Amino acid sequence: MRVLSIMLALLALTACETAKGAGRDLQKAGGAIGHTARDAQKSL
Repeated sequence: MRVLSIMLALLALTACETAKGAGRDLQKAGGAIGHTARDAQKSL
């Protein structure tokens, strides 16, 4: 039972880190899209 509890805790921590990483990646992608849109508007 103790091993199962430890494994579940590690799985939960890993999932949190994965979600944080995905959030950072999406934020960077959004920033890149925003910069591209501003550059496109300036060139019009």
